[in-house]
Amino acid sequence: MTPPASTEATEATEAFRAARDILLRHRTDYAAARAEFAWPRPAHFNWALDWFDRIAEGNEGTALHIVEEDGEELSITFDGMRSRSNRVANWLRARGVRAGDRVIVMLGNQAELWETLLALMKLRAVVIPSTPQLGPHELNDRVGRGEARHVIVRGEDTPKFADVPGDYTRIAVGTTGAPREGWLSYEDAYEADDTYEPDGVTRADDTLLLYFTSGTTALPKLVEHTHVSYPVGHLATMYWIGLQPGDVHLNISSPGWAKHAWSNFFAPWNAEATIFIHNYTRFDASRLMAEMDRAGVTSFCAPPTVWRMLIQADLTRLKSVPREIVAAGEPLNPEVIEHVRRVWGVTIRDGFGQTETAVQVANSPGQPLKPGSMGRPTPGFDVTLVDPATGAAGVDEGEICLDLSQRPAGLMTGYHGDPERTAAAMADGYYRTGDIGSRDAEGYLTYVGRSDDVFKASDYKISPFELESVLLEHEAVAEAAIVPSPDPVRLAVPKAYVVLAGGWTPDEATARLLIAHCRERLAPYKRVRVVEFADLPKTISGKIRRVELRAHAAGESGTPGTEYRA
Repeated sequence: MTPPASTEATEATEAFRAARDILLRHRTDYAAARAEFAWPRPAHFNWALDWFDRIAEGNEGTALHIVEEDGEELSITFDGMRSRSNRVANWLRARGVRAGDRVIVMLGNQAELWETLLALMKLRAVVIPSTPQLGPHELNDRVGRGEARHVIVRGEDTPKFADVPGDYTRIAVGTTGAPREGWLSYEDAYEADDTYEPDGVTRADDTLLLYFTSGTTALPKLVEHTHVSYPVGHLATMYWIGLQPGDVHLNISSPGWAKHAWSNFFAPWNAEATIFIHNYTRFDASRLMAEMDRAGVTSFCAPPTVWRMLIQADLTRLKSVPREIVAAGEPLNPEVIEHVRRVWGVTIRDGFGQTETAVQVANSPGQPLKPGSMGRPTPGFDVTLVDPATGAAGVDEGEICLDLSQRPAGLMTGYHGDPERTAAAMADGYYRTGDIGSRDAEGYLTYVGRSDDVFKASDYKISPFELESVLLEHEAVAEAAIVPSPDPVRLAVPKAYVVLAGGWTPDEATARLLIAHCRERLAPYKRVRVVEFADLPKTISGKIRRVELRAHAAGESGTPGTEYRA
């Protein structure tokens, strides 16, 4: 049983539901959703207790459906997830986990991950999500800077902590019958009571999440979110995806990164939809589509890397195409969108957001789509473009910023332990994303690039994304990244690092084909003038580390490869 809620908790639940239902009611009417939606702003709110448990009690609908590579399956109902997370919360509390404690959660796409996140939220602990791909060096940083008091990890990852100092509780998942010395067995939690009584109220501005960013240019930042900024903020994400009660949602994302919380946790369960997971060690497009058909997936989100791999396969293998398909993480190139539209008859809708926020800008269901545009500001977000040089707001091209006089619920508190960086990000009444965009007369925004990725060649501004999109139109190109290459006359010229599709040879003939392809489609000042075939360095979250490529192009790091010049 779920204990009866206080009057204040009930009011918070109903305010959340009312805001959500506005977005559901106007799912395909952007103007009405923007006009009517307002963020619920309760003084106290615990999403796990005040939302999830309320919709879950007695609910035999499927909350989580996981299919493993070997065909093993697990389905958990909403009520089952409520009960399981209560047991875990009671067991963790008995092991010393208290409100405010920092807890590293390093689990894969397994049921224990969802149970643990709900349980820690109920306990008012602070979650530090971490990908299982981390090694001892990164974990040392997370335990230290994150001030972790407890860690919950897969049994096979326990050796990574052997040389990570600290007085923290060690909890291992998946050690039944083979306990590890010094580690508590998570499986014991299932013996605990399944009725949970909170030991205090949750302030809406209490810290819930501390996210280490992917670190594409520097040491990862520590992003702080509250019990409102992600749970409530992702009402906007629910709206962008187009989720409805009863949907089956598949989002391909690795645990530990913000996008996993976006649409493998908050957005689907805000909508009372099923989260579907297909685990695999090596991507297999045909198998994925077969599982999507079998599970009845109605909405599908994937990062650009997965979409690019999918279009190399036979998309006609998918018999039941999802109603909604979206992409996030990095901008998706137009030629990928067009290929999927031709075969599936559905358009991939881009969305833009960050670890620091929920989705700020998106092509939501029902909006007219413009090629290359990432859409318009989502309900509850007031987006302004600010000139990085002059600080003038409301320009047609500039840094994508959020107006803090209308501060959205879905925005971080700041960078934990870094007041200077927080002040810089929130300067002059705007939250500054560090991304450059342009706006047309109808309010549609187009992504230009990271402010530190955009460069000048012959005094013209170059958007790497635009040039990469043109390269990807060529059948030889699987992936590409553009950076400046020093040039004595033009200051810099665009250099392409290219990963070839299967069957193509990394030689001068292929490079000449690509240079000619760009010459036909780009203005002279934008043309790719240098090509090098190489693997692209990436963060463990899959984002291209252009900072490494810039250094390589400048001759500052790495082993020089073979360059082909126009």
